[in-house]
Amino acid sequence: MAVVRAAGSADLDPLWELLAKAGSALSGLTNLLGNRDRLATMLEASEAAFSAPSDQPGGESYLFVLEAADGTLVGTAGLISAVGLSDTFYSYRVGKVVKSSPRHGVHNSVPVLHLSNDHTGSAELFRLYLDPSHRHGGNGRLLSLSRLLFVADHPDRIAKRIIAELRGVLRNDGSSPFWEGLTSHFLGMSFAQADELSGSGDKSFIAELMPAQPIYVSLLRPETQDAIGRTHPETLGARAMLEAEGFRYRGYVDIFDGGPTVEADVADLRIVKESEVGRVVIDTPDPAITARALFSNRALVGFRSVATVLDHDGDEVRLGPDVAASLQVQPGDTVRFMATRPTSRSRERRDHE
Repeated sequence: MAVVRAAGSADLDPLWELLAKAGSALSGLTNLLGNRDRLATMLEASEAAFSAPSDQPGGESYLFVLEAADGTLVGTAGLISAVGLSDTFYSYRVGKVVKSSPRHGVHNSVPVLHLSNDHTGSAELFRLYLDPSHRHGGNGRLLSLSRLLFVADHPDRIAKRIIAELRGVLRNDGSSPFWEGLTSHFLGMSFAQADELSGSGDKSFIAELMPAQPIYVSLLRPETQDAIGRTHPETLGARAMLEAEGFRYRGYVDIFDGGPTVEADVADLRIVKESEVGRVVIDTPDPAITARALFSNRALVGFRSVATVLDHDGDEVRLGPDVAASLQVQPGDTVRFMATRPTSRSRERRDHE
């Protein structure tokens, strides 16, 4: 079965092969393409984050990988405990400037973009990629939401607020109307160069080159205006999934492609509020049960998560031997679980028939 687990240095070769296969289609990890040393450093940092004692977020970067049933690494997803602590985190805040002339009966509310550091100190979901051949059977949900199970298991390591930057709209040739119509005029470099610098942690050029004054949206060409806050069609499913967990768009967009940033208070996330903890019983689940859930083993260094049938009774959770092996849990251990699909015939209902 597919398993999401904590990544480490031993994943360098398979993850490098996955990124090479993805090529230019990779979103959010493009700055790692062609740079094996940077990828190795990122994996070392992730390994250190999982093993380090911590009772507060310090900017640690946690990386997770998805293994297919045959052990092949087919996806990756990241979580930063708090952004902007060591390098400034920038976004645009969409606001308004109101101008009026009562004497002439004119009242205008004009949208503007403010360069913002408002999300400094927030946790961030980032670096999500799943091989197209494995985008089925709930793998995308497992890969993305396992990070939130981790947050629910280890809340002291993560900031109280969490964000996710979603990919903005692109033309058919892959170019960005927001970048070309706005940001490129100030940065004087290609999108790839800016992404490379930003991804490496060097973001000082943004403050040095971008205007500190508000940018009047009405002065931008229509195609650029239309891109503000819009989500790439291929990312709409990911947005809907995050919104179902409690994320909301509150007027912040990426300074490169104009894509929306969604955010939530960690305490308000559905997984944090509604997930449960149960004690493991290893046995074959009742075949009549159709409910499914995401499970985590609640570990830190050895964090693992799977999606499987939900068979629970009170504080006990029945897991098949193969599932228990995938989670690396023993009878009496505890797991966290979150239902993803309801059942028409639950164990509780049958107990009362």
